[in-house]
Amino acid sequence: MKFLLKWVAWVLVVIGALNWGLVGFFNFNLVTSLFGTGMFSSVIYDLVGLSAIVLIFYKVMKYKKAKK
Repeated sequence: MKFLLKWVAWVLVVIGALNWGLVGFFNFNLVTSLFGTGMFSSVIYDLVGLSAIVLIFYKVMKYKKAKK
């Protein structure tokens, strides 16, 4: 289960990063063009943000464990 959560979080963070790259370089928001500006786009952005928090949490826990 932990592996699956990390994998899904990693994929969502990569998707978010690629979307921000498209916005920055080409002024093109893939999420908005695929799903519009409604609630579903907000949910995707929320999941990407939560995924980043999950990955940071796991990295901090790994660092603390290695430091002991």
